[in-house]
Amino acid sequence: MTVTTVRLQPEVESGLETMAAQLRRSKSWLINQALREFLQRQERQQLRWQETLQAIESVAQGRVVSSKAVDEWLRSWGTESELPPPKSGQ
Repeated sequence: MTVTTVRLQPEVESGLETMAAQLRRSKSWLINQALREFLQRQERQQLRWQETLQAIESVAQGRVVSSKAVDEWLRSWGTESELPPPKSGQ
């Protein structure tokens, strides 16, 4: 494990100490948890952004699914004649 120095504002340090005592965990553990969650959230946001860009490009190229095809597919759910998911161009 590596060591990184962080300068905390007094109110953050105070809150960190309080929370560490309440949870009976070290400040280091709490900081690691917070950073892990932050990094995971950032990765998800980056992935969603890339997916959004890909979707915009698909629409620009005309690769879309009609609302009629989606409606028919959804209405078929739970029936004996359930349809496969619609593909673009339908």
